[in-house]
Amino acid sequence: MKEACIETVEFEVVSLMKADIHPKYHEITVIMSDGSEFKTRSTYGEEGASLRLDIDPKVHPAWTGGNTHLVDTGGRVGRFNKRFGNFGLKK
Repeated sequence: MKEACIETVEFEVVSLMKADIHPKYHEITVIMSDGSEFKTRSTYGEEGASLRLDIDPKVHPAWTGGNTHLVDTGGRVGRFNKRFGNFGLKK
């Protein structure tokens, strides 16, 4: 009967990335527009930073089917309607 031969092989860990040229990758907290939050890894800010979203997948029309209205925080929609309001469909 043959004996099983188990060989231990050691590997050297080699980094394929250049040192000191990549941004730091760390854990942050993302706060959604409804107040819910989750943790993810990002290059944003510092370790433990918070990223507060004004528009996220829960409220953006691209993900919700367009039934919700965007909040006009800068007055741009009002300026657009004032400037181009007469170019709409005629009643």
